[in-house]
Amino acid sequence: MDETRRDRDEEGRARNARPRDGLGRPLPYGAPGVERQPEGVVRSPEETVREAQRLLDAGMPFHAHEVFEDAWKSGPDAERELWRGLAQMAVGLTHAARGNTAGGARLLRRGASAVEAFGGRDPHGIGVGPLAAWARELAGRVEAATGPDGGGSGVDAAAEAPRLRPGPRGDGR
Repeated sequence: MDETRRDRDEEGRARNARPRDGLGRPLPYGAPGVERQPEGVVRSPEETVREAQRLLDAGMPFHAHEVFEDAWKSGPDAERELWRGLAQMAVGLTHAARGNTAGGARLLRRGASAVEAFGGRDPHGIGVGPLAAWARELAGRVEAATGPDGGGSGVDAAAEAPRLRPGPRGDGR
């Protein structure tokens, strides 16, 4: 790859082709990275929740956010805010794991507010009440751990991964 030119996709749009780590951070060209999520995939709500949960459990919330983003862009208008809120929570966890405490906390709370509108309905089995509570609690802990420079050491994304649906994790948590 010629690093002096912008990366482009097949349609000529600018697309960064650099490899990424598990938290979505760009790595140098040629470095081994984590396979990226394909964009624009239309999944059923069941497939979306299952794939996003798998990625969250693997400590890859950035990739989970991309799955939610696909659902938000391709799903019915009535559910757009649900999927967008879930994407915001996933990217909030991403920022918290990267040590960006202010941005992480802000996105976690924004996502919690978006999904709370679906409280009591639990669309597609998603436990929106517990999920919003998780996001607000994590946002508070992340802010409390903010250092004097405004950053933090970052949280363990896999250890902090939420359960999208109520029930056991299967790993004792």
